[in-house]
Amino acid sequence: MARSSGRAPVWVFDLDDTLHHATPHIFPHINRAMTAYIERHLALDHAAATALRQHYWQRYGATLLGLIRHHGVDPHHFLAETHNFDDLGSLIITAPALADTLADLPGRRIIFSNAPRRYTYDVLEQTGLRQLFDAVYTVESFGFQPKPLRVGFLKLLQREQVRANQCIMVEDSLANLVMAKRLGMHTLWVTRSLRNSPWVDHKLRNITDLRYLAAWSQRATCGAK
Repeated sequence: MARSSGRAPVWVFDLDDTLHHATPHIFPHINRAMTAYIERHLALDHAAATALRQHYWQRYGATLLGLIRHHGVDPHHFLAETHNFDDLGSLIITAPALADTLADLPGRRIIFSNAPRRYTYDVLEQTGLRQLFDAVYTVESFGFQPKPLRVGFLKLLQREQVRANQCIMVEDSLANLVMAKRLGMHTLWVTRSLRNSPWVDHKLRNITDLRYLAAWSQRATCGAK
């Protein structure tokens, strides 16, 4: 697909719990695998490994980053071991109208995920969404600098050759949206929370509610230079 003009939005999508529901089946699988990995490689019992996994996720936004910084874990090995599924397709839950909703959005569409490359592409293939995205950026893309770290966002903007105010970030994680907004992006929070935030332009109960924001998206980004 051709690069969009400065007047067209650049949609920056998270993957898990944004484009599909990972919480019911996929996240429990990954969490169990991460805990087991920490038990094996750091010689911790189950309770300590669980606590460390949660601590690093809360502190850094990704368990992986804590393991790299404090334990020298090989990120490629960790991701391969913890994102290994026998039947991924059976665990994925998506909205029936998602493909049509995405296809109707004006502008360029990209993925910016903390998940590993192989898993991300597998999800996109299983859901039939791969052809709808112009670019896919995963945790490997920017040197294992996951969201919400500023450096990953800046590298994405540089790679895409766009300004932050041309972009609309669609995410389930408020922490990631806070960083996006600080940089000047427009923000859409996919959540059923009753909480409001000054860092969020719009809340979406369902990802398919994007169809109501097509006109807003063009107004929001039309002045980007």
